[in-house]
Amino acid sequence: MVDFSRRQALAATAGAAVLAAAPARAAPKSAPAASSRPVLPVIDLAPRERLSLDFDWRFKLGHAQDPARDFGFGANQRTFAKAGATAANWQVSQLSDPAFDAGAWASVTLPHDWAVELPFVDNPAYVPSGKPDDEDLRAAHGYKPLGREFPDTSVGWYRKTFALPAADAGKRLSIEFDGAMRDALVIVNGYILEQEDSGYSPFRVDITDIANLGADNTLVVRVDASLGEGWFYEGAGLYRHVWLVKTAPVHVPQWGVFVRAKADGTLTIDTDLVNDGDARAEFELLHTVLDAAGKPVLTPAAASDRLPAWERQSLSLTVALDNPVLWSLETPHLYTLVTEVKVGGAVVDRHATRFGFRSIAFDGAKGFLLNGQSVKLKGTCNHQDHAGVGAAIPDALQVWRLEQLKSMGCNAYRAAHNPPTPELLDACDRLGMVVIDETRRMSSDATSLDELERLVRRDRNHPSVILWSIGNEEPQQGTARGAKVATTMKRLVNRLDPTRPVIAAMDSGFGEGISAVIDVQGFNYRHEKMDAFHAKFPDKPIIGTESASTVATRGEYARDDAKLYVPAYDTEHPWWATTAEKWWSHAADRPWVAGGFIWTGFDYRGEPTPFNKWPSISSHFGALDTCGFPKDNYYYYRAWWRPEPLLHLLPHWNWEGREGQPIAVWAHSNCDKVELFLNGKSQGVRDVKPNHHVEWSVPYAPGVIEAHGYKGGKVVLRERRETAGPAAALRLTADRSRYAADGQDVAVLKVEVLDAKGRIVPRADDLVTFAVAGPGDVIGVGNGNPTSHEADVASQRKAFNGLCQAIVRTRRGQAGEVRVTASAPGLKTASVSLTAGA
Repeated sequence: MVDFSRRQALAATAGAAVLAAAPARAAPKSAPAASSRPVLPVIDLAPRERLSLDFDWRFKLGHAQDPARDFGFGANQRTFAKAGATAANWQVSQLSDPAFDAGAWASVTLPHDWAVELPFVDNPAYVPSGKPDDEDLRAAHGYKPLGREFPDTSVGWYRKTFALPAADAGKRLSIEFDGAMRDALVIVNGYILEQEDSGYSPFRVDITDIANLGADNTLVVRVDASLGEGWFYEGAGLYRHVWLVKTAPVHVPQWGVFVRAKADGTLTIDTDLVNDGDARAEFELLHTVLDAAGKPVLTPAAASDRLPAWERQSLSLTVALDNPVLWSLETPHLYTLVTEVKVGGAVVDRHATRFGFRSIAFDGAKGFLLNGQSVKLKGTCNHQDHAGVGAAIPDALQVWRLEQLKSMGCNAYRAAHNPPTPELLDACDRLGMVVIDETRRMSSDATSLDELERLVRRDRNHPSVILWSIGNEEPQQGTARGAKVATTMKRLVNRLDPTRPVIAAMDSGFGEGISAVIDVQGFNYRHEKMDAFHAKFPDKPIIGTESASTVATRGEYARDDAKLYVPAYDTEHPWWATTAEKWWSHAADRPWVAGGFIWTGFDYRGEPTPFNKWPSISSHFGALDTCGFPKDNYYYYRAWWRPEPLLHLLPHWNWEGREGQPIAVWAHSNCDKVELFLNGKSQGVRDVKPNHHVEWSVPYAPGVIEAHGYKGGKVVLRERRETAGPAAALRLTADRSRYAADGQDVAVLKVEVLDAKGRIVPRADDLVTFAVAGPGDVIGVGNGNPTSHEADVASQRKAFNGLCQAIVRTRRGQAGEVRVTASAPGLKTASVSLTAGA
C-alpha cells in the first residue's frame, strides 16, 4: 500500500558523512577485541554538493574589550551601519578587507578548540569557606582563562578564503556550522550574515546573494567565549565541522526528511521541498531504500506536483518493507533512504538519510524494551572533552571513545548536558548504542525553543536516539512554573517527533513539578528514593539519569590531600552520590528500573570533586580517565555488564617501605569464587556475590600476588600483579595500523613505561617525547593526571602512573608510512609504524 498526502510537516534529515572502514583494533589486556567498524554504502549526492570547509583556516586571538586589539570590531559604533562595507571607516572589522593579510596567523584545521591551548590560571580571589561543598567556581571550567575577567583570551577570530566557480550561478549556496563555542558572528565578503549565541546548536548561513562567483570569497567568524553555558569545561572556537552546501533552487532543505520506521516494516516518509527560485516548478519526488550493503530493497511509486516560486511544500508517504532487518544493540543494521527530486525529467537534487527499523518502549514494570525485548540500560554520561584536544574531538576519536565504553559493557550514552556533535550519533547508530539526546537550556523562551527544535529536527532519524531530555537538575524542576515550561517544551518535541518519549534528569522534587509532564522519570542519584516513588507511581518508568559518581584517580590507592588524589578502590564519593557497587546492585535487582547512566564514562576537564580548588583541573568521576585509560571501576562494570568471565586484580604490588603492613587487595570478577595467593601461598577463597567485589587484607611482601577465578569448581582465569623494577623501556602501541590520509583521521597512541622484564612500572612519571617521521602530526598529548598543568598541544608529556597518550593526525592527500617514536631519558625507545592511505 502506498499513501500520499500533502500536509505541513516539520521534518528532519540525518545527513552523515560515512567513516571509512578500519580493521579491528587490538583490545587492551583482558578486554574483548573491538569489532570491525561497520562500512556503509557511499551515496553519490550529485548534483547536490556538501563540501568540507575544515581546512586552511587562519586563527588569532582578538580582544573582548579593546577594539584596537580586536581588529577594529565595534569601533565607532558603526558595526551594523552599512552592510557589506569594506571602506575603513564603515567596515565591520579590518578582516572585512579582502586584501587583509592573515598569513602570519596560526594555521588551523577544524575541529579546533583554542581554550585547550591556553595556560592554566589560578584564582587569587578565591577564599575557602570551610563548608563541605565549598568550591572555587573557576575550577568548574578547569582553570582556563576564559570569561569576562580574561578579555585578551576569550575572543578568537577565524578567517578563510574559498573559491566558487562561475558554474555555481543559479544554485543555492549555504554554509552549515555544526556548532561554535560560543556567540559566533559570521561575516562573508564583509556582510554580517548570522549571529549565533548557542555553543551547541547547529546553524545555517545562506550566502547565495553575496557570494562571489568565479572568484574568491572571504569567510570570517568571530567567536566570543566570554559567556558560558555550562558548569564544566566547554572549550572555545569552531570545535565542530563546517560545510559548504550547494543545491538547485528546488531541493530538500536542511533536515528536510523525517523517516519513521516501525519494527513491522511500516515506513512513513515526510519530505519537505522548497523552491528558492522565481519560476513555478513541476517536480517528481522519488525514494529508494537501500540495505546496509547498498542494495535497493524498496522503491515506492514517484509523487509529482507543482511547487510555486519561493514556497515550501511537504509530502507524506507510507509504505511497507517485508521482513526488515531490525536495528538492535547486537546487529545495528542501517538502511539508507535516497531521495531524488526531478524537474523537467532531470535529477536536480539527491539526498540521503540513514535510519533503522526498530521499536522502543518504556514500561513502569519492565523498564526499557527494544524490539519488544527487555534491555537493561548500562549507560554512561559524557562531556565532549578528551586529553590533548579538548572539545575539538576528531571523528575517529569519537568512535574510539565509544569502543572503549562498549568494551566495558556500556550500551547507552547520555550526551551531558547538551546536543552532541552529529558524528557521535552517527557512530552510535553504526556501533549499536542507544542515546539520551539532551538540549542545553530548560526554558520556554523563543531562543531556547529554537535550539530544542534544531536538536530534534537534526537528530530524529537516528535509531540510536531513544529519549529527548529537556533538562538537568533545573531550579524549577519541582515547581508549578517548571511544569508549565516542561509542558511547552514537550508539546514542541511531540509535534516534531511523536515517536520518542521525553525525560528530564531530576535530583529533587520527584513526583512534583515536571514529574507529571515527562514520560520517563530521571533520577540523578537519590536511588534510595526510587522504591517509594515506584510504589506511589507504579506506571511511571524510571531511569538513573546520573548514577554512582564514585571518585577515583587512576593508579592511586590512598587518599592524598596534598597531591589531591583519591583512591581507585570503589570507596569514595560525594555526599549526594554513592559507589558503583551500591548503585548497580540496586538497579540490577529491580526489573522496573530501566537501568542508568554512571557519572561519568570518561574523566573531563573541570568539576574536580572532591578537590574543587587549585591546582586540580579535571574530574575524578570517570570509569576511564581523560585519555580513556581504564580505572579499576571500569573492570567492576565489565564484570557485571558483559557475559564473558572476567577477573581483575588490584592494586599494583609496588609498596616499598610498607613491608609487613596490610594492603587492601580487591578483585572484580563474575566468577563463582576467587582465591588469592601471595608468593604462592593462599590468602583464602572468597565467594563472589553477584554485582559485588571480593577483598583481602594482605601484609605486603615484594613478589607476586595472583588471583584464580573458579567456575564450576575449575580455574578458568588467572590474574597477577608483580613487584616491578626500575623503569627501563617504553612500549608504544596504536589503536589501528591503517588510517585515511584525509587530514582528519587520527591514531590513538598509548605509551607504557616498563621495567627490564617488560612489566609496567606503576608509579613511573618519566617525560616522554614523541617524534613523527612521515605525513602525520602530533595534535595532542595527555596522561590522565587530574592535577597536571603540562601543555596539551605539545610533543612531550610525563607519564602518570606508568601511562601517557599521544594523538597523531594524518595529512590531507599525503599517503605513506607514518613512523612515531617515543623516547625518554635513560629508557629504551619505542616506535610504531602507521599506514596512511586512501
